[in-house]
Amino acid sequence: MQQRLAVIILHYGKPELTARLHRQLLASDPDWPALFVLDNNAPQPYPDSWERLPENRYWAGALTYTLDRLESEGFTHVWFLNNDLYFSAKPPILKTAWQRMLRMEKTLGPIGIYSPSTMHNPYHPQMVVNEQYQYRRVAYVDGIAPLISLECIRSIGGTDCADNEYGYGVDVALSLAAHQAGWPVVVDHQVCIKHIYHSTARTIDGFMEKAAQAEDAYMRRVVGDDWRAVIDRAKAEYIDSDSM
Repeated sequence: MQQRLAVIILHYGKPELTARLHRQLLASDPDWPALFVLDNNAPQPYPDSWERLPENRYWAGALTYTLDRLESEGFTHVWFLNNDLYFSAKPPILKTAWQRMLRMEKTLGPIGIYSPSTMHNPYHPQMVVNEQYQYRRVAYVDGIAPLISLECIRSIGGTDCADNEYGYGVDVALSLAAHQAGWPVVVDHQVCIKHIYHSTARTIDGFMEKAAQAEDAYMRRVVGDDWRAVIDRAKAEYIDSDSM
């Protein structure tokens, strides 16, 4: 089966943030056949969206919808991008990252989840760029820009997050489950992004507290009561890497 990648920018919050990333990718890869903006029922709609959802499904609900829909349309991979990020990589960004991932698969086998590295990351140190590496295989990734194999998600039972309305922790749990099932989870240290953490969430009164409570209940179910200790250990778990 031919591998097909759809790139999705999730819009919520400031349209100018979404537009900045959208313009960057349109200019970088003008011939990319599947670059879409999904409007997550944002208070400020995005005028050039592929689709506007009828309600805000938060990150995990929007991800689940997108994976299901695009699989039905014949895509094999989805790159799910937060709107509050910007690539520091040179163009063509999408083509270069996709080809790099496919080359990695010649060594690693089919990759479950691929992610660019980040300029900084206050929560997940394994995501921070280290240019002495081409890539590093890790135990889980931050969900700001995961490139996801739909076969991988099917094999681990889908997103399984209907009980987590706000979606916090789903990125970590999904990628950790992929890793534990034997799928390579990879951070690319030659494709890097800048990200504004919680650019929208912090503007919504009480959201962070509610999301944290939902995350705790969800992570206890899918990872265990000691989930914080499990994740702390996983931050330092590097399976293998490819240095320059």
